[in-house]
Amino acid sequence: MPSRRIGFWYRLAAVICKPPLVVLIKRDWRGMENIPAAGGFITAVNHNSHADPFAYGHYQYNTGRVPRFLAKSALFKKGFSGVMMRGTGQIPVYRETTDALSAFRAAIDAVERGECVVFYPEGTITRDPDQWPMTGKTGAARVALQTKCPVIPVAQWGANELLPPYAKKPNLLPRKTHHVLAGPPVDLARFYDKEMSPDLLKEATEVIMAAVTRQLEEIRGEKAPRTPYDPRRERIEQRRRTAAEEAQDALDAQAAAAAEAADDVRRAQAAVQEATAAGSAQTAAETPTAGPVVAGPAETAAVQAREVQEEGQGK
Repeated sequence: MPSRRIGFWYRLAAVICKPPLVVLIKRDWRGMENIPAAGGFITAVNHNSHADPFAYGHYQYNTGRVPRFLAKSALFKKGFSGVMMRGTGQIPVYRETTDALSAFRAAIDAVERGECVVFYPEGTITRDPDQWPMTGKTGAARVALQTKCPVIPVAQWGANELLPPYAKKPNLLPRKTHHVLAGPPVDLARFYDKEMSPDLLKEATEVIMAAVTRQLEEIRGEKAPRTPYDPRRERIEQRRRTAAEEAQDALDAQAAAAAEAADDVRRAQAAVQEATAAGSAQTAAETPTAGPVVAGPAETAAVQAREVQEEGQGK
């Protein structure tokens, strides 16, 4: 195992972190022979738990080449954590800069000083439903092509069982095993001495992530999906699904409004018919019924004359 000067702050961090790690997780660590004994290099590591930086850091520390993790530059200015990060030689990323290469200038400097620089190319904990590596960001490839340093693909599995992705409470029992497998350096020679265009960086990143995924396939004993999970593509698909759902909701609302309007028309027509029928009935009830016919004086005299005539004929 190669030995390097570790320093007071890193030893202090080890004293704090190693005992609980030893108690909480068993270790299945392989591939340490692929860690360079000298010179600067990058490890590209998959990320599936908030606990895995500590678990992987333990592995890397035990190789004798202590890891220098990348973190937001603002974290280096905050109290005791800032003191520890500066003291242990962690690397700030200057995200506020508009120059992509300048954002990683401290990482480039660290590699050129002969350090082990740890990249999580995914940039965050994987969102793949089965926790396979996602598509990567181009930072690791950018630094690797700038410095031409070795890139060691590293896969890990087990910290995610102790503390599942985005979970707040750990699963302490039964005791979990942390598996780590470091592979041989990724061959990026075909990308050297070329303009670092977006397409070239994307292709180099895909080569790195494919190597990391192969290590994880060996740990898990199964094949990863042919197409890695792409958060950007998933966000686009989610926006498309949301837009389609909103459009369907709008159509449903229009149809419901039209149906309600039709019901209102039918109710209004029924009300008019009822009012018309009620008015006709009321008119009929108010019209007077014809009484008996009353004879006038002429009709009365004629009747009396006929009666007298009839009586004379009878005698």
